Amino acid sequence: MDGEILRDPTRRFVLQSGAAVGGGLLLSFTMSSEGQAAGDTKVNAYVRIASDGKVTIASKVPEVGQGIKTALPMLIAEELDVDWSAVTVEQAIADTKIYGRQVAGGSMATTLEYDGLRRVGATVRALLIAAAAARWNVPADSLKTEPGFVVDAAGKRRASYGELAQAAAALTPPDPKSLTLKDPKAFRIIGKSHKSQNLDAIVTGQPTYGIDVRLPGMLFAAFAKAPVYGAKVASVDLALAKAVKGVRDAFIIEGGTNLQGLLPGVAVVADSWWAARKGREALQIQWAEHPTASQSTVGFAAKAAELAAAPPHRNLHNDGDVEAALKGAAKTVSAAYSYPFIAHAALEPQNCTAHVKDGKVEIWAPTQNPESGRALVARALNVDPSAITIHLIRGGGGFGRRLMNDYMVEAAAIAAKVNAPVQLIWTREDDMQHDFYRPGGWHNLTAGLDAKGGLTAWKNHFITFGEGETFNTAAAMNATQFPCRAVANYRHDVSVMPLGFPTGFLRAPGNNAFGFVIQSFTDELALAAGKDPVAFRRELLGEPRLLGEPGKGDSFHTGRMRGVLDLVAEMSGWGRKVPKGTGLGVACHYSHLGYVAVVMQVTVKDGAVKVDKVWAAADVGRQIVNPSGADQQMQGSILDAIGSTLYQSITFENGAATNSNFGDFPLLRMADAPPVEVRYKLSDNNPTGLGEPAYPPAPAALCNAIFAATGKRIRSLPIGDQLA
Repeated sequence: MDGEILRDPTRRFVLQSGAAVGGGLLLSFTMSSEGQAAGDTKVNAYVRIASDGKVTIASKVPEVGQGIKTALPMLIAEELDVDWSAVTVEQAIADTKIYGRQVAGGSMATTLEYDGLRRVGATVRALLIAAAAARWNVPADSLKTEPGFVVDAAGKRRASYGELAQAAAALTPPDPKSLTLKDPKAFRIIGKSHKSQNLDAIVTGQPTYGIDVRLPGMLFAAFAKAPVYGAKVASVDLALAKAVKGVRDAFIIEGGTNLQGLLPGVAVVADSWWAARKGREALQIQWAEHPTASQSTVGFAAKAAELAAAPPHRNLHNDGDVEAALKGAAKTVSAAYSYPFIAHAALEPQNCTAHVKDGKVEIWAPTQNPESGRALVARALNVDPSAITIHLIRGGGGFGRRLMNDYMVEAAAIAAKVNAPVQLIWTREDDMQHDFYRPGGWHNLTAGLDAKGGLTAWKNHFITFGEGETFNTAAAMNATQFPCRAVANYRHDVSVMPLGFPTGFLRAPGNNAFGFVIQSFTDELALAAGKDPVAFRRELLGEPRLLGEPGKGDSFHTGRMRGVLDLVAEMSGWGRKVPKGTGLGVACHYSHLGYVAVVMQVTVKDGAVKVDKVWAAADVGRQIVNPSGADQQMQGSILDAIGSTLYQSITFENGAATNSNFGDFPLLRMADAPPVEVRYKLSDNNPTGLGEPAYPPAPAALCNAIFAATGKRIRSLPIGDQLA
């Protein structure tokens, strides 16, 4: 159990049951959250059973391709004891008073919901058994269930859930924590592969995503914002847009200065999205001057070099005496690493549909974080948050981008000026040039080795973005990243520079870059020590033990990491001979409560990199809920990371992004995607999420493989033409 987030498994659960519309059982499952006053409860999930035995389960967390709309209902269905084929899943509406936390981010849904949602199903099952016991006048403990039925021990009597639903709805639910959950050996749904909900609709092109929403009388909108973030409209001739056929109106949105909120711009509303876009293109907007126009990629690099040569602004962590250890080291190694800003580049551009009428706001949005959007809209429109209804619509990829809700507040602000529902759709250029970017960063590392090649000291001067002691969003680094606490002398310093661009959380925030730096430099140390890269990591991990405090998110269990490292070495045949120009690279990293190790095999020929195959091993606890979904998240994370490592960089000139589309911000193409073999190392820890932990080790594994193949060390991303 070491290294977990500790949660109170006996926190109080309360249930409410009643008749469903049209007959059957509607059960609301509520629990009092830690820190709440007694009686202050919120519904966490619900189950609806129709008279024909069909079961509908609400999925509370937004679905953006991570498969949670399948995985969470599986937990309920397992303990309810129904056939998965009898289950229909509905996306819940956004309402924390009913459902509690509704966020698709941080790979936390499985972590937070695994036990509670199983108890939802177990409680419904207990009510159905109690209803059958009352009908047959027998003790409840003499009955059992088979999928969709309550049966007696002798098998002579059986009643379907549909038959019992009305009677069950009238009963007082038991205390969920008093119920015994299934032994995992008895699982029929959990641990078995199930295809994603709505998969058939997705692959056949049926309307599924936010961009597909259609409402009676709906209009379409385009919104122009300044290339320089936050700049106001100095002047614009709206008549040019209004003259375009199909355009209904064009107007200025004043906006504000908060880069995470409603920014100034010009809206064009039309009968079709194409007309709205053409109207926007007809506009001739003069933007006001803005101080961010002085910032650029070239300027950031120059400032980073200046800061690297100066004393750090401050120290964030210091163990032992690094300087003394470096002076006494048999060998020292220094290297400078850097990585660029990158965009999320979700395939579905940002969009939202909004209708404002009679003081009420109704929203249909592919958001990962609806409540922050509700707050933005409430402030912008000066309405009470309770007057806002948010329908959660499947998003065509998120990767953290849809945690920010600028597109939602824009749609609402535009709809507030139009007497009709309005759908705002960004262009690909909007999406690329107005992202909340993964911030770039620079690391200046020095380490010391003893005569036996053991690590004795580690120092990192991290240069990032912020002012004073405040970091820009997603620009901070956890100062206790491994190998902190595994080496006696460890120092983490930081210097910052100001930034006027919006930054945000991209898949495995921070770790998506730090894994590249830490694990690439670890490979350099292995080389300097004259040791095999896997063997060096094994020595560094040492004996199985917990580094840090139990229950803290930054605690790190060396045994769990050693387990996945050994497994991936076995999977890949680590140490085998490979042809000239081919290399194997390894990396391992801990993030989002998951331990992942990756080996890549690459071939480099004439300066071109081909990833031949990837092996990945993960430890995310004792249970994989949906193996096919888990594999997809592991594979998707790694392929995502390969694409960003090879190609991706957002560059800025005069305060604006220069990239505009996939032509200058390429994604990994199908023809270049290698096979990714995945295995899981089960451990006696609560299950945790898989949307993010596989990303961080992948860039380093790729770059370390390139070094093994060519002798060329990649210290700056993207790889681009560095091997030409």
